[in-house]
Amino acid sequence: MRRHEWRVLGLIVGVSLTIGSRAHAQSITWLGVLPGYDYSYATGVSADGSIVSGICGQNFGDSVVGFRWTSSDGMQSLEHPDGSTFAWSVASHTDRIVGGLTVASEARAFYWDAGSLQTLFGLGGVYTMAYNVSADGSVIVGASTTIRNEARAVRWRGSTPEDLGVLSGRNTSSAYGVSADGSVIVGVSSGSGYNATAVRWTPDGIEALSVPSNWISSTAVRASADGDIVIGTAETDDGRRVAFRWNSSTAQDLGTLGGNSVFAYDITDDGDVVVGFSQLEDESGAAFRWTVSDGMENLNTTYAYLLTNGSHLVEARGISSDGRYIVGMGYNAATNQTEAFPLDTACTGHNGDVDASGCVDDADLLAVLFAFGSTGANLGRVDVNCDQTIDDADLLTVLFNFGSGC
Repeated sequence: MRRHEWRVLGLIVGVSLTIGSRAHAQSITWLGVLPGYDYSYATGVSADGSIVSGICGQNFGDSVVGFRWTSSDGMQSLEHPDGSTFAWSVASHTDRIVGGLTVASEARAFYWDAGSLQTLFGLGGVYTMAYNVSADGSVIVGASTTIRNEARAVRWRGSTPEDLGVLSGRNTSSAYGVSADGSVIVGVSSGSGYNATAVRWTPDGIEALSVPSNWISSTAVRASADGDIVIGTAETDDGRRVAFRWNSSTAQDLGTLGGNSVFAYDITDDGDVVVGFSQLEDESGAAFRWTVSDGMENLNTTYAYLLTNGSHLVEARGISSDGRYIVGMGYNAATNQTEAFPLDTACTGHNGDVDASGCVDDADLLAVLFAFGSTGANLGRVDVNCDQTIDDADLLTVLFNFGSGC
């Protein structure tokens, strides 16, 4: 560069910078709602982000129906003539969605694939629900009441339910998550004077997850691909709700975005990324992502430039196996509705418009200069050419396109 250009750059560097270098989302899609319903939320996403499971409802509880969304076909109702449906999860590598169907005072587990909804037998009671499914769709887990009206964790490998049992001395359990190959299942066991305890079922049997002594109850909800890392939520003796990540023998509190209630909902295959909901200091809520390397972040801060006119991500319910896609529920200011969303966090090369304002200007140049020399996979739009390094190539792209769209 010529000497006077370096002088200009030197002056620009002295200007205050407000754009964060971790803004690394690329797109958010608001899914809307099915006709006749007034809100929606997403519960799961396939490995490639092409399928999203979720629920639409009226008046937050009056009537609900599960849905399947694809980028090609939009939102499809998983309705059943007998009653309301809940779609709780979608398999990573197949089109199978699992959930439950409520009919009067009963509930029946189901799976949906190939355009057909099939109910699953339970353990003889009036309540059965499927909550999660293995990567290939062959193992489904959930809960069912027995003929004695005791809730038990259930596994289906085919159509026959298997009672997974309970911790010694207790009489209830539920299964909420399963490893990719179906060999490890996680959930909760309680009853008979015991508080809820997070558990894991392996080929060797059931085990209670070790947690700090001041956690008076705990529930495990999902597991990594190999089942060695488990996430869940616990209640402390001072009334807080904490999200945790258990690894072999230790349960780690994932922290908070300021409030006293935090819930973990899903985890990547490698166990390094967790998503969920955290209460804020003002008692409102926000979707979070937690990583081993950087801890907890508010997705509304990270992806602020995508959330126009007051839109807000309330909770992150699911994450793809590699961490690229995040789904959940938020407020869409454009429609004034609570809606499901899939968020694509992949880096995409661009013309230097770092803040996605439509204009390549001083703000974009400042962002690149401020982050110059940074490396890593989560640099975001400031990594203009997506090579995981902020260097001359990114700077030159901004300079070459300076003024474009302005």
